[in-house]
Amino acid sequence: MKATHAKIDDEVHFSKTVGESDVYLFAGVTGDFSGNHVDEEFMKKSVFGRRVAHGVLLVGFMSTASTLMIERSLAKGIDSTPVSLGYDRIRFIAPVFINDTIHVTYKIAEVDEERRRSRAKVTIVNQDGVEVAVGEHLIKWVRNEPTE
Repeated sequence: MKATHAKIDDEVHFSKTVGESDVYLFAGVTGDFSGNHVDEEFMKKSVFGRRVAHGVLLVGFMSTASTLMIERSLAKGIDSTPVSLGYDRIRFIAPVFINDTIHVTYKIAEVDEERRRSRAKVTIVNQDGVEVAVGEHLIKWVRNEPTE
């Protein structure tokens, strides 16, 4: 068994149309009811002209893509439990509006077999191909204890 079957340049993709309900449910779960996200009249006066999705919601979509990569390794059989060590270098480059369709690419950039870690570059673009968010994700492939 291996710790991971992920190799450099392996990638997975995830797409979703960001609905109004996504924004409101996220606001309810987190308590972030900023006018930027839930007040259309407030945002009409802004440079954006309309509500924008929470940036951290986009990190959630990055997490969905990481799960797809993990599931790929689990399906091949691994001797570990993959856990997220976190996200680095997160940047929200352009707004994501309600009803935008986002496309997440999660691409393995580094695999350290000795430390049982992988690092991936994550990019999100909208339906027009505009990059809206980027980041890096670290996974620790924690060795499972042998069972008797």
